[in-house]
Amino acid sequence: MSGLPWVDPVLSQGVPPVLRLEHVGKQFGATPVLHDVDCAVAAGETLGLIGPNGAGKTTLFNIVTGFVTPSSGRVLLGARDLAGQDPAARARLGLVRTFQKSLTFAALSVRRNLALAALAHAGDGYRWWGGRAALRRAEAQADALLADLPLAVRANVPVADLSYGEQRIVDILIALAQAPRILLLDEPTAGLSTAESEQVLALVRERRGDAAVVLIAHDLDVVFRECDRVAVLDLGRLIALGTPQAVRDDPAVHAAYLGGLPEAA
Repeated sequence: MSGLPWVDPVLSQGVPPVLRLEHVGKQFGATPVLHDVDCAVAAGETLGLIGPNGAGKTTLFNIVTGFVTPSSGRVLLGARDLAGQDPAARARLGLVRTFQKSLTFAALSVRRNLALAALAHAGDGYRWWGGRAALRRAEAQADALLADLPLAVRANVPVADLSYGEQRIVDILIALAQAPRILLLDEPTAGLSTAESEQVLALVRERRGDAAVVLIAHDLDVVFRECDRVAVLDLGRLIALGTPQAVRDDPAVHAAYLGGLPEAA
């Protein structure tokens, strides 16, 4: 990678990554936000994406998921260039994300929210011909996602009546209902108690299947505990990428965070 003293080990293994960012850059008008971001995500791994406020993390997520078009570079899902694919098309291909703010249908029940996500993934909908059968299949999938979770007893409760922590769990379940190949989580534990955070993280660990996970979080303890590798953005540039320990030891990362990194467990 041009200008960087290291090579992403995923790319050096010779195995095609599930997600590839090739020299991605973004400008809004005359303002550069991302510069030549080049990295990959391996199948099944959890990659943390961290950086100070304004580093470009959410912009990068928006580019990967099709909400923002890059000014340069490209995003590949497997060998497929995603240029021209809108967010809905990318989700159908398995690139699924959550947002910092819950985007559920608040007036609908937990079960119906999950069923709608399963319907969307299956390409079904409320059609007059075969619609009821598709809905029954989707509701069965919703029940399977809720199985053994404390939230199952509130399956028929409107999402608006849930606690904030429970709503965040519904967000994760909606993403999982879409059978992601890559699950992008944007601050999934923000605003949660320690116990609620652990519920959300345990849910991802237990229900993700073979999906790769990319995680943005300001809680560095969560990132360094949960992630196989950590990527660090600063002022729109990728300044480090490696194991949690390698990133902890990187002088450039300490400079970006003014030394405020968690100690190794």
